Order: sequence, then C-alpha cells, then structure tokens
Amino acid sequence: MLYQSPISPGISWYETTTDRIEYPALDGSRNADVVIIGGGFTGLSAAVHLASAGVDVVLLEAWRFGDGASGRNGGQLGTGQRAWAEELETQYGFTRAKALFDLAEEAKSHLLQFAATHKIDIEYVPGQMSVVHKKRYLKDYRLHAELMAERFGYPHIHYMDAAETAERLGSTRYLGGVYDKGTGHIQPMKLLVGTARAAARAGAHLYENSKVTGIKSENGRVTVTTPFGNVIAAKCLIAVNAYGGNLEPISASHVMPIRSFIGATVPLGPDSPVLPGGESVDDSRFVVRYFRRSRDGRLLFGGREAYTADNPLDISTHIRRQIAEIYPALADVEITQAWGGSVGITLPRQPFVREVMPNVISAGGYSGHGVLLSNFVGKLYAETIAGNRDRLKLLEELKVPAFPGGRTFRAPLLFLALSWYALMDRI
Repeated sequence: MLYQSPISPGISWYETTTDRIEYPALDGSRNADVVIIGGGFTGLSAAVHLASAGVDVVLLEAWRFGDGASGRNGGQLGTGQRAWAEELETQYGFTRAKALFDLAEEAKSHLLQFAATHKIDIEYVPGQMSVVHKKRYLKDYRLHAELMAERFGYPHIHYMDAAETAERLGSTRYLGGVYDKGTGHIQPMKLLVGTARAAARAGAHLYENSKVTGIKSENGRVTVTTPFGNVIAAKCLIAVNAYGGNLEPISASHVMPIRSFIGATVPLGPDSPVLPGGESVDDSRFVVRYFRRSRDGRLLFGGREAYTADNPLDISTHIRRQIAEIYPALADVEITQAWGGSVGITLPRQPFVREVMPNVISAGGYSGHGVLLSNFVGKLYAETIAGNRDRLKLLEELKVPAFPGGRTFRAPLLFLALSWYALMDRI
C-alpha cells in the first residue's frame, strides 16, 4: 500500500516511480553545530554542504522527506528569479538585478552538476515555454526575449509567434510566448531522495517524524524542542517554507501557503501531438497553469489553486477540465494520479531569507520558483556558516514586506486578493 502524506492530499505519480528511504525519528536530546528544521530541498541541500565541510549537522523533519512541495511540485526549473530580470531592475537597479539573475543561473548549473556528481537520475529534459493567453501580453514577452539577450547576457530565449507556439504545444489555445532552450524540467522526488542520500553519506544526522514544537535563542545558543528530545546548536536554519504554521512568527507573517494541484494522465503514446518536443510549459495567468510530459509519455498538468488549507474532494475533475481547455481531444483522458501540496508565496514573489532571531536564519517563499532556487539557498547557507555571507545577503536584502492584516486577517485578505486576480485571468 502506497504511503499517504498526512499534510498533502493525494498520492503523486512521483511517489509511484521513486524508491523512498525511511529515516528514524529523533530519540533523545543531543548537541550539534547546526540544526536544520525542514527536510525539503533547502534543508537537505544545506545538510549536504554543511556535512561535506565537516560541520556536525542535525536535520529534523516533521513528517517524511518529500511530503511537502519539494517532493510534489511541477518539476520546472525556469530561468532567473521568479520575477523577470527587467522587473527587478526597475525596483533595484541594473547592477543588483544582474547579480540576482546571475545567482539564479549559477543555481541552475549547480543543480544539474550536483545531480551528476551524486549520480541522481533526475530525468532532466531541456526546453521550457512560457505562453500567452491574452493578446495584450504579447508585447511584453517579445521585449523580454530581447532584453534577456541584449541586457542580461542570456541568448537562450526567443520569441514565438502563434504558429510556432501552436506547433510546439500541439494546441492553438495560446497566442504566442517565449521559448527557453537554456532550462528544462526534472523529476523532483528523485532529486529530493537523492539529496537526502547524499546528505546521509556525508555524515548529516537526518530525522523524520520529528516535529519541532519550539525554538529559543539565548546566550549564543539555539534550542530546538521536539516531543522526542531537544537539539542544542550554535546555529539554526528554518527551512519549512509553506509548512511552518506559527512555529516562528516573522516567517509566518512573510510566507503564506497556497494549495496547488497536479494530475497525471495515462501515457499518451509516441504519436500524440501534445508537446512533441518534450518541453515544459507555464502560462501567463496569475493562477498559472503548468504542464509537461513525463519520461513515459504522461501529461503532468498543474493549475488549480486553493487559498485555504482545505483539500478538494475531487482533484481530477478540475484538472481534467483545465486540460480540455488546452487539449479538447483529452477531455475524457484518464487521470491515474492526482495530488496537491502547499507552495510558499510572498507579496512581491521574491524569496524570503532573513535572520529572524539571533543565530537563526529562515528561508522560503520561493513563490513557485523553488526547484531552481531552494537547493541553491541551502548551499548559500552552508557558505554563510563557513564565513561567507555575501551571496546569501543578496537574498536577505530583498524588499519582502509582511502580508497585511496581522495573524487574524492576513489569510482572509490573501484569499480575497488572489481570488480577484484569478477572476482577472478570465476577463
């Protein structure tokens, strides 16, 4: 019987094709140099790099590695930050925007090299399309392709007209877009499981089913409490992203969870016109739709979002309806797996990285761009522990305000705002 995550609905297709290792729960108190809270991409990546440098590191995961977004997402890498480089230039100036873009590009190459070094079969497929559902967006996408080459030194993106878009998609639903040959998509659960293996081999102490109930920083030490014992360390990384609840109030006010859902169809066969080149796709909606083909030819389609903690009773029906809008011939396609998870977002869709109490850094809020960024943030945290905080500072200094409304009203206000944007997608 397949394992059902207690925090995320449905059993993902990734889980049916990945051998997951079980790790023990914490059993008794202990000391460490660094304690990490959260066993997703950020936490496990930090554990690998810290342990490889000889740091005594303990990682605590409340459930199992992969139960959250790191093991259940759409698998798309993307390019740059979540916000386009020209948008960041408007806010921060060219020098800072270029540095942030270059950092994300290094994150991309690091992820692929990390997988190769540790022999992790992440099923990487190159190519990604960002496609337009409203005519008024076409000018921005054309300009974006030009700016990437001319201003930010990234020549791998070109603008697609309607004809090229239809040919590459196998659908006439979209009006144009950009094609990025410098990025691609992966099987995220395999990356997560492989990263955990690498961390364990490096000497990191990994514990699942070890929920943290409190954090206290005083007298130069951090104490992390669990029902099974305490961990006392010099430094702490909070890497829970959308799954922190009210564990730490500053992170909770800056990173909010939204539910996202994905369905996997039966294999479509080699003659299917759907995505004949195997690329991944995201579209221009605020409530973005994202899809790709798996190694065995399934369509993995994500798009429906929910802005509360409630889980829908039937994920498949809604996902199939969205598939049919783009591929009418698949209106009755069988969906073999349907699942969801929580994505951590911030108001400006920029990562939240901040020292939230002495010797405690929190990282998350990747806003749908976490496959690319979160793994690298783990590496940057390890650099910080080694004495070089300059690169992590690029993210720490981003202008990420708290969500308005305080603890009582921020979730309802977010629901209203995101529902409004979802309505605008349809107008």
